[in-house]
Amino acid sequence: MKLASPPQSAEAWFAHLFNSKDARDGGVVRRKIKDMERIVGRDPFSREIARRGYAAVENGDQVVIFCNAEPVSLMVGRAQTLAESLPSNPLRGFARVAQRVFNGR
Repeated sequence: MKLASPPQSAEAWFAHLFNSKDARDGGVVRRKIKDMERIVGRDPFSREIARRGYAAVENGDQVVIFCNAEPVSLMVGRAQTLAESLPSNPLRGFARVAQRVFNGR
């Protein structure tokens, strides 16, 4: 049995991902985060997902891509700590929020 060789370029990786039957049918596909980061990179990946109007979520070592423009919501999930719920850059937008709080708005 011959195994398919993994895509070696970002273009080939995206082509392989979006040409899968599930992606073509508007379904859900998943890939290992380390492969996405190594072959494509987070920023190009995020831009391509946004360009297509899709959504993606991370869980464990996988990224799950919803290959349609439908909204995504979490039905059931574990409670998060405050630190987990903060954005990756918690100070982004902090000045505006602090100003509103201190000005009573």
